[in-house]
Amino acid sequence: MLNRLDDYPVHQTPEPIAHPETSDRRFYDRTWFNGYSADGAYYFGIGMAIYPYLGIMDCAFSVVERNGRQHCFYGSRRAPLERTEMTVGPFKIEVLEPMRKTRVTLEENESGLTCDLVFSSRTAPIQENRQTLWQGARRTMDATRFDQFGFWSGHLSHPDGKINVEASVCHGTKDRSWGVRGIGAPETGSAPSAPGGIFFLWAPLFWKDHVSHAIFFDGTKGEALVREGLTAPLHKSEADIPDTAEPQDERMATAIHRVKYHPATRLASSAEIDLINLQGEKRTIHLEPILKFQMKGLGYLHPEWGQGFWKGELAIGGESFETNQLDLLAKENVHVQQVVKATDGENEGIGVLEQLVIGPYAPAGFTEFFDGFKGD
Repeated sequence: MLNRLDDYPVHQTPEPIAHPETSDRRFYDRTWFNGYSADGAYYFGIGMAIYPYLGIMDCAFSVVERNGRQHCFYGSRRAPLERTEMTVGPFKIEVLEPMRKTRVTLEENESGLTCDLVFSSRTAPIQENRQTLWQGARRTMDATRFDQFGFWSGHLSHPDGKINVEASVCHGTKDRSWGVRGIGAPETGSAPSAPGGIFFLWAPLFWKDHVSHAIFFDGTKGEALVREGLTAPLHKSEADIPDTAEPQDERMATAIHRVKYHPATRLASSAEIDLINLQGEKRTIHLEPILKFQMKGLGYLHPEWGQGFWKGELAIGGESFETNQLDLLAKENVHVQQVVKATDGENEGIGVLEQLVIGPYAPAGFTEFFDGFKGD
């Protein structure tokens, strides 16, 4: 099976581009964005992925404002052969200039959400370390991700109103990842196994002249499975981004996190992250949440619009919900991003803190799959 990308010298295996290197049915290729105002007045999230072996492409767009009402659009279709065809019904992603500029549009549809937004990069692409997690003898995750920080411009509308998105205030992170992870319907036919837990923390932050980022996966005892911290230059315009393949980021020796939780939940009330450089110097960053976004609005753990599930040749849907009326210990509600104010004692920044904690986690005192924090 050939597609247009096969006309470019981009092949990594003897197979055409349509054939991933692995035959694992859980292979995915995802484009993801967030956008948020510096004062925490609004946040929106965007996602699209293709699952070649499942024959599915799906997408989502979701926005929440300070009043706590979150609106969501979901779409799913049979996956196109052409990887450059990033369209699901009224939703479309266009790469206007690779690693520089992307346009996202959502035309009129039954969800009441529409948008016409352009993301402009302000950092060179930042490749996270390969993330490989295991359950027994099988990889539960084996993925590569790169990030870019930038600003959004355009407009969006939702059932409660409209937002004029201005590049001077709307920060954003682009997240491209691909590889293998748990998506779609559970596999059947094998011996039953105990469900696995996960602790995940992800914190991309904007500062005056640079960005910082930290990524964590922990085991149930708090042991480090993935620890990564970095900083990178923040450029004033796309044109200032160096046109080179050489990495622009500075890698830390390690990173450490400390999270405080709201009582009877798994939701962070605050957090601290230590970035420790190669010389052993420590920078402690304090994070204060100011706005919460439920990741189920992009299909994560969603009971109906979960990622990688067959919904038919073309299906679209939507919903709205009050984020302050949710059961925060329900499985579909434990995965969140929060807009956060950041301080390091000398500087102030803005960014997001993403967290997902499922199963026992000793540092927080979690002993069951969805029990809450028992302290004050």
